[in-house]
Amino acid sequence: MTWLTRRARARASAGMSFPFPEDPAGPPARFVGGVDEAGLGPILGPLTIGFGVFRVPDPGADLWSALESAVARTPERGAADRIVVADSKVVFDRTPRGETRLEACALAFLALAAPSRRAPSSPIELLHRMPAVLHGEGKLFLEPWIPFLPERFPLFLAVEDLARALELLARAAREREIELSAAGTRVVPVAELNATFERTGNKARSHWDLSAGILRLLWDEFAVGGLDLLVDRHGGRMRYEPLLRETFPEASVVREAEEKARSAYRLVERRPTGERRMRIVFAERAEEASLPVALASCLAKHARETCMRGFNAYFRSLQPGLRATAGYFSDGRRWLREARPAIESSGLAKSELVRAR
Repeated sequence: MTWLTRRARARASAGMSFPFPEDPAGPPARFVGGVDEAGLGPILGPLTIGFGVFRVPDPGADLWSALESAVARTPERGAADRIVVADSKVVFDRTPRGETRLEACALAFLALAAPSRRAPSSPIELLHRMPAVLHGEGKLFLEPWIPFLPERFPLFLAVEDLARALELLARAAREREIELSAAGTRVVPVAELNATFERTGNKARSHWDLSAGILRLLWDEFAVGGLDLLVDRHGGRMRYEPLLRETFPEASVVREAEEKARSAYRLVERRPTGERRMRIVFAERAEEASLPVALASCLAKHARETCMRGFNAYFRSLQPGLRATAGYFSDGRRWLREARPAIESSGLAKSELVRAR
């Protein structure tokens, strides 16, 4: 059975297909996933790249409709008792309600993905749950702001409300035979970002290189069952075939479409023990078409906001009264002016603090 929302029906009637129409070249994928980032534009703080992969009975299912008893696409319209899963710009604003919505989404789904069905109890536990490749084999833990991360989760949501949200989400997933197989975030601190910029000389190429580790991780883990992966398009890039061939040298890469709003490819690796298959689509506004991408957006935003809390606490310990920053251009420039004493006390080089691009 395929569940379609009113928006999806409207898109279909207007000639706009779902990113993954039925695949005549092979069996249906058992997994659908999404990748999105937060913090590509700021001058301070880490870039974060989120991902989520679901095992599904029908890869064409609209997961918002399938899980509608537990999730909602907008904060309005009776969504008070449900988890809002959407573009993080819709879910989050700097108000108590926005903070609570984002935390509820991130922690409930992270708990659903965990074998223990337990949300991470702290940011440090969350980072340790991620594969080592996603935090530079431990280099992230050398950042000076890491010890200043909040000591516990949740920060805004009552523990009993998180438990209730998780219970509703788990029940909805169980009833629809949907499993969240993986969810997480890669945190890329400024020093690592600047090192990639220096190596590539190109921001778009650096973004790809940092995302490629996640793509490979998901390929290695889920392509045996067939994976349909939707990725929010990287800026204005339209052609990904050479990058995919470089990242997946063991697979054949077939270009299916390279259009203004959507670039689609099929990857297949045939082995004596079977084959691995992945269809990957890079699309504009992907978080509007796919719950896994919307979840990835929220996970990435939650991780970045959490890291910035540690960042601000660290520099405030060096300069009491220093106003916090989210790291975006105008306010980041303001912070750099005001934080000169703290920056000098930290001993950090500019390349470790301020992005070069």
